[in-house]
Amino acid sequence: MQKARKPIDIKISTVVAISAILHETDPAALDQALKDMTGGVSDFFEDEFAVIDIGALDTGAAGIDWTALVALFKRYRLNAVAVRNAPEELHAEIAAQGLSIDGGAPRPQQPQETETAVVAEEAPKPVAVAAAPAPAAASVQVQAAPVVPAAATMIIDTPVRAGQRIYARGADLVIMAAVNNGAEIIADGSIHVYAPLRGRALAGASGNTSARIFAASLEAELVSIAGVYRTFENGHPPELAQKQVQVRLTGDRIDVLPINTSK
Repeated sequence: MQKARKPIDIKISTVVAISAILHETDPAALDQALKDMTGGVSDFFEDEFAVIDIGALDTGAAGIDWTALVALFKRYRLNAVAVRNAPEELHAEIAAQGLSIDGGAPRPQQPQETETAVVAEEAPKPVAVAAAPAPAAASVQVQAAPVVPAAATMIIDTPVRAGQRIYARGADLVIMAAVNNGAEIIADGSIHVYAPLRGRALAGASGNTSARIFAASLEAELVSIAGVYRTFENGHPPELAQKQVQVRLTGDRIDVLPINTSK
């Protein structure tokens, strides 16, 4: 007897998006900034996903023409999917454009925290940032993933802070410091954390069911192997909490086991 397929499966999927940080809301000024940035190259962005960050707007986010902004990005082959640092009073009109809300109220003015994507597959085209000739000039800053040489393993020596995302594409990921709550670490291969693992850890992101997660201390919010995930709202297994563990996929089940298990 053939096993009936479920109508739908829900799994964790990894999508890497660029961050477009707005310093101006005037569509004409943004159009010119993007034109200068791309140099007229029609496929500069190649239909990439974009998260619009409005936390750096000096004059606040009121009065943004979201329809015009989304259309402008589309002309430059940027697919806006979410808005970051939007105040709550704008959530309804943002959602009306089919955009997701990423984050809450605007953060205080300080050096921008960047979303880190460690890429070990192909180097994206360099992105030029339009320089403003005067304080009143408009600019839109697009942050691309940092480029590192191709390798089978990516090594991170510093703590991963809340709000940071690290993605080792086509590679294993080794982290020598703590992964904090609210952080997300992703690898197409396995993940090794030689410190407390909090936050979210997603291994085998491209579908590698043999990938594993190793941690010196299990304190994670969520772990995932090849899209199959497990959360810990009810706490971690008492015998394994804050212990050295490995996480692996067995069929459709996520197993959390002692790191030295022979099973």
